[in-house]
Amino acid sequence: MVDRADASPRVRPADLRHDTPAVAAAVRAYLVQTEEEKRRESGTESAALLVLPERYRPEVDDPSAAYDGCRVLVADLDDRVVGVVVSLARGGITEVKRLWADPRVRGRGVGSALLDAAIADAEGEVRLSVWEWRERAIRLYESRGFRRAESWDPRPRLVCMIRPA
Repeated sequence: MVDRADASPRVRPADLRHDTPAVAAAVRAYLVQTEEEKRRESGTESAALLVLPERYRPEVDDPSAAYDGCRVLVADLDDRVVGVVVSLARGGITEVKRLWADPRVRGRGVGSALLDAAIADAEGEVRLSVWEWRERAIRLYESRGFRRAESWDPRPRLVCMIRPA
């Protein structure tokens, strides 16, 4: 558990030789929460999610391979990884693929620090997508200059956002 409520997160590049378990755990927590939210939002009753859909397994089983070519940053708080952001720059556009802060430290600037670092490292415009029910995340993105854009993803209820270069 994080002890000091006044500490600020430190964002750094992930060293996937040493940070793999922490990155895998953070990404797994993100994916499990996302799947549970999708079920809840669709009105589907479900037991706790025990197994992730197969399409997500590589990110959890081998983040180093799954994120080859991506920039992976982690946020440390009190010597513990408490968040991760994964981005991919391609063709003058940077896509934020994953952004996660441990729920136990939300409100302490972890997500903001990770997003700011991803933006600072970005090539060109920055794109991301977010589920429409994640209102806090949308407000964070809008506070950093992201605006809703025409969807490039066919999944219903997914909001696509762009921050100009």
